[in-house]
Amino acid sequence: MFQELTRRLDQAMRKLAGHQELTEDNIKEALREVRMALLEADVNYGVARSLVAGIREKALGQEVLGSLTPAQQVVKIVHDELVRLLGGQVHELALDGKPVATVMVMGLQGSGKTTFCGKLARRLLKDGRQPLLVAADIYRPAAIDQLETIATAVGVTVHSDRQQRNAATIVKMAQRRARDRNCDVLIVDTAGRLHIDEELMQELADIDKAVPMHEKLLVLDAMTGQEAVHIASEFAARVGFDGAVLTKLDGDARGGAALSVLEVTGRPVKLVGVGEKLDDLEVFHPDRMASRILGMGDVLTLIEQAEEKLDLGEAEDLAQRFSEGQFTLDDFQRQIKQMRRMGPLKGVLRMLPGMRGDVLDKAKIDDQQFVRVEAIINSMTPGERRRPEIINGSRRKRIARGSGTTVSQINKLLKQYRDMRRLMKQINTAGGLQEFSQRVLGGRG
Repeated sequence: MFQELTRRLDQAMRKLAGHQELTEDNIKEALREVRMALLEADVNYGVARSLVAGIREKALGQEVLGSLTPAQQVVKIVHDELVRLLGGQVHELALDGKPVATVMVMGLQGSGKTTFCGKLARRLLKDGRQPLLVAADIYRPAAIDQLETIATAVGVTVHSDRQQRNAATIVKMAQRRARDRNCDVLIVDTAGRLHIDEELMQELADIDKAVPMHEKLLVLDAMTGQEAVHIASEFAARVGFDGAVLTKLDGDARGGAALSVLEVTGRPVKLVGVGEKLDDLEVFHPDRMASRILGMGDVLTLIEQAEEKLDLGEAEDLAQRFSEGQFTLDDFQRQIKQMRRMGPLKGVLRMLPGMRGDVLDKAKIDDQQFVRVEAIINSMTPGERRRPEIINGSRRKRIARGSGTTVSQINKLLKQYRDMRRLMKQINTAGGLQEFSQRVLGGRG
């Protein structure tokens, strides 16, 4: 999402690289680039101006630390100001209501509201909660169908009433059902509109009055840029909400909504949708997001995703086999499957420090390579996967036909396998893998 903003900010910081000290002139030049980068990222004009003013004041008001260059000092200041702008700290959901904590999910039609309800239910299930989804959109039967489909995938129940024409009554009945079923969180999927109108606002107010809410979340489509901030301002003024949820943060939007919502509405971003899968929901960390924007990576989120998505038992088994010098094409395929669980490789690499958009573009990373490799390995016999050295010319032609690839691609894969196996042996001989096994696997290697 922030690729272009990251690139422009990086250019601005590089203009300070050749200077030995911070002066009003070189800061002014760099901040001109920062301001243009923010505006092109669709950040609200007033927010951009305020941010740049804060950066200028801090940059001119302090000396460069001995261990930092002028560019590094400004990067630190920009990082701190971005963190402040994004909310300063994590804002958790307030779901301590007894006996049932109620969450009202609001937003315009097409913002990703219903999908978010499913993602939130999935996240709460993992945390040991028992959510109940409520279909409170009385206008679109398709919205109820969609919520029921998502609920089935998540493994939770939906309360709906296709005959009832009063959304507040549906939510009240759902609250009673939640108590009867020992559900502790009620997630209300309200109706949306293509635009804000009085009927929508009144219905939301009626639901809020009938069943007091512990959390009112406004779902905003990050792809809409400044329009998302305008929508948030309208909801804040007319209905009120406790926090924003930004969907499609993995898309090609310029990111201005994430940087503007809090400053304009006074309400923090609490959660972000980072993909289409039901697991693709993250708590919004202002410091981590600021680091991503500045190309400094986000290692903490990467670690959390690895812990959540990787099969740690299989990872331990692979490490054990590496340490013992065993590494077959079956293991190679298992390793690829583990990597693919983390999502698109570019997204993973982008969380590493220094992996700016231009670096990744030059790398020409293609996730389809993994698909081809798996197709090739699946076209081999069990014996060929265990002993690739028996794969002669005729076998290569057969594997190529079976996998829809070419013999040269088979040769490339086998060379990569041999190189990796040779590297494993070298590291193992040096004692590296044994040491890794002892530290990670508790001495079982």
